[in-house]
Amino acid sequence: MGFFERNRAETQAKGFDAERLPPGQYLTDRFPVLHVGDVPTYAPGTWSLEIRGAVSSPFTLTYAQLLSLPSVNITTDIHCVTKWSKFDTVWKGVRVRDLFATAGVDPRATHVMAHAEYGYTANLPMQDATGDDALVAYAYDNTDIEPIHGGPVRLVIPHLYFWKSAKWLRGLEATMQDAPGFWEQNGYHMYGDPFLEQRFWGD
Repeated sequence: MGFFERNRAETQAKGFDAERLPPGQYLTDRFPVLHVGDVPTYAPGTWSLEIRGAVSSPFTLTYAQLLSLPSVNITTDIHCVTKWSKFDTVWKGVRVRDLFATAGVDPRATHVMAHAEYGYTANLPMQDATGDDALVAYAYDNTDIEPIHGGPVRLVIPHLYFWKSAKWLRGLEATMQDAPGFWEQNGYHMYGDPFLEQRFWGD
């Protein structure tokens, strides 16, 4: 029995529903650190988030303003394209759809481009970016998100591979068409459904 088969058997032995673990994934209690570039640092008051694109009233939020908005807590599984999964992660943040509602998103907008530090981008269908569990998150496991995990603020789109949940988020742009983000330009799938193993072009 190989590693993945043993891990799946151990997952079931722990009482988890095996259907929660997508094909080709292994369950871990760790939170591996993977990213492109250096971990950014921010002087107090310098981080901001811009909501723009196909909206009638674009705006920019400070960190304090983000924290003052109505927030939600979610408990969800996350799945990395590098094949690890982590169950029952806890996040707190503001729903993406609430930010776009404030900005007056054009009903014809079909996609969202997430913008992060160092020019990193990730594309998402508008429907996926505005679901119940799609957050601009600022807390993980009841504490501030660590910088190595994307703090002070990251996107959380838990039902897609976690590269879509951009670390060090700085902007959300509503768009009228799809376009590849950073990893999508480098061979990753345009959508990224873990349960369909949509890792790379052609999957």
